Amino acid sequence: MSNHIKPAIAFFCASLALAQSWVAQNSTTTASLRGVSAVNADIAWASGTGGTWLRTTNGGATWAASKVPGAEDLDFRDVHAVDEQTAYLLSVGTGDKSRIYKTSDGGKQWKLQFTNPDAKGFFDALAFWDRTHGIVLGDPVDGRFVVLTTEDGGDRWQRRPTPPAMPNEGAFAASGTCLVVMGAREAWFGTGGVDGARVFHSIDGGATWTVARTTIRNDAAAAGIFSLAFSDARHGIAVGGDYTKPDIAERNIAVTSDGGKTWTEPSRTHPKGFRSAVAFLPGATIWIAAGTSGSDVSSDGGNTWTPFDNGNYNAVSLVSDVFSRGAGFAVGPKGRIAKFVGK
Repeated sequence: MSNHIKPAIAFFCASLALAQSWVAQNSTTTASLRGVSAVNADIAWASGTGGTWLRTTNGGATWAASKVPGAEDLDFRDVHAVDEQTAYLLSVGTGDKSRIYKTSDGGKQWKLQFTNPDAKGFFDALAFWDRTHGIVLGDPVDGRFVVLTTEDGGDRWQRRPTPPAMPNEGAFAASGTCLVVMGAREAWFGTGGVDGARVFHSIDGGATWTVARTTIRNDAAAAGIFSLAFSDARHGIAVGGDYTKPDIAERNIAVTSDGGKTWTEPSRTHPKGFRSAVAFLPGATIWIAAGTSGSDVSSDGGNTWTPFDNGNYNAVSLVSDVFSRGAGFAVGPKGRIAKFVGK
């Protein structure tokens, strides 16, 4: 590379980092937050420990926090927001601690839609293609990952067959984004653990699945894929690493350009440590990765990453509106919430 080009690239990366920031907001709770779902620049929902859920309708200027009655001992690791009034919560835990709740009136009332019937089961994440079609991922039971789908807004859930899991493979209920969907029927989920770090892919609403290995580390129970995001049906990024080694960037990212059939390690810079969340912002055509040791931004499809924040965040949700260049939220421990600002 020319010595004249290197300074230009360094200047560009520094300018890119300065153009992005997380702006802290008052969540009014001290719960540990791992779920966040932005409907648009104004409306977002979040969730966490102690049966906690949160909602903003004014872009995070104020957040209302409350608890689901009777669920005060549950940990809501994922939330899917449909609109200002409608949202789903997913709690995690062994057996009946894994549940799905729904509100249709802005959180005034919550309906328990589904309780995990398997004593060995453990839910990890949920996602929806539209208002009525959704999918839930759970850790392997009897050697296979648990996948449930609904076609009626969660009133009924049907278990789907999946390929066999590896003996020590599981999924991480860390950010609600180890499972992602796109279009009308496409879905992906990433795994971790020894022999994990694989991506399962379905093009028919979860009825059938293919599996691909990635380059992300899978050398420990705490290592693997923690989050997936796609900019379109072909281009995606997986992030993770080892959550017990938050500052280690080794094998913490993989990219695909063929819809998840093959995954490669970026040839340039990586995010600066373990990352539990990644998201794509269409309006600015950038990717954001976040984790316990900070956040990074990429504008070249994940090949180059520049750190822009050193805060501890578990989950990220960026607005999919192509006209929005800087809308989104991140959540973390002790009630931490921040709004993404891009310029």
